[in-house]
Amino acid sequence: MFSLKSGNVTVVSHNLPYATALNTSIGPVEIATTGAGCFDTGQYMYQKGTGFGSSLGNWQSIETWGDSGMADNSQQTDTSTDVDADDKNQLYGVQHGTVVVVESVDQSKGKTGDQKTLRRLAQNREAARKSRLRKKAYVQQLESSRLRLTQLEQELQRARQQGFFIASGFSGDHGHSIAGNEAFAFDLDYSRWLDEHHRLIKDLRSAMNSHMSDDELRLLVDGVMAHYDEIFRLKSIGAKADVFHMLSGMWKTPAERCFMWLGGFKSSELLKILGNHLEPLTDQQLMGICNLQQSSQQAEDALSQGMEALQQSLVDTLSSTSLGPAGSGNVADYMGQMAIAMGKLATLENFLHQADLLRQQTLQQMHRILTTRQAARALLVISDYTSRLRALSSLWLARPRD
Repeated sequence: MFSLKSGNVTVVSHNLPYATALNTSIGPVEIATTGAGCFDTGQYMYQKGTGFGSSLGNWQSIETWGDSGMADNSQQTDTSTDVDADDKNQLYGVQHGTVVVVESVDQSKGKTGDQKTLRRLAQNREAARKSRLRKKAYVQQLESSRLRLTQLEQELQRARQQGFFIASGFSGDHGHSIAGNEAFAFDLDYSRWLDEHHRLIKDLRSAMNSHMSDDELRLLVDGVMAHYDEIFRLKSIGAKADVFHMLSGMWKTPAERCFMWLGGFKSSELLKILGNHLEPLTDQQLMGICNLQQSSQQAEDALSQGMEALQQSLVDTLSSTSLGPAGSGNVADYMGQMAIAMGKLATLENFLHQADLLRQQTLQQMHRILTTRQAARALLVISDYTSRLRALSSLWLARPRD
């Protein structure tokens, strides 16, 4: 048996005949008697099947090697050289193997580190993608809220220009709150009607500028006339809900309210404006316009006188001596007089309906008297006049104040 330590070779033998010769010739080889039977390098079991290790595979091979003349110094020197070379080779092999294992472990660790890095990068990319999606959704929500806020601000500004006030429930008057909500509903309907009216007038103006045929132009004129009928229908519904709101014209701009008469325009004044823009007219057309203007003026005077009489009657009723302060007078007389006043107020809805009917009939009669192109021109003049009144109101409200 031989055991290779660092820097020497220990040969362990049981009854080895040439132990002394090996000790004298090999030099660094140490001979000891033991019962072991292995070749240990200090790091692993040496079981190589070729070279010097194969000659030590069993006891008979050692005796044969001794009989072969290993007492010769030259042969022993060669054997010593072989052992050192083989020992170096084995040590190199062990060291090289260790390096290979270390490199393999390093490569394994490197691959594991690469996988972790790739997984971390993928997680970062996914987190960044989700963050971008959340940011995009948040920006869209902000944009939607901004548009809604802008719309509400425009509606509020329009309501302020019109002097509109929504009755709230803090007063405790539930009926007043309901009337305010119905009036607000009419204002929204009127706003939509006005937007559609602008669209129809724009189409009519384009048709006039493009010299469209009379048949095609007549369709546009009829469309605008039907649209006017729609506003009169909406006003009739609004008057049933809140006649004071419709009569005061709170759904219009301040400049429009300045020229209002019973919740709308005066037909006779409108015909005067049109007379300056519809020339030339035939004699028959001039006669028809003049008669229409006179009849409209007479109807307006009658309605105005009726309104004055109604207002004076209400003043007399509300100023009656039987209507004293709260807690004084006869309660039955008080309630009776208030019932009379309520009945007189109910006639306001009829006055408003008669005034709108007069305006509607005036537009229809004008349409019959004029030709298609003249009627189209008249509708454009009316629209321009009301648009300038609204622009005047906007300029007045936006004027610089000291």
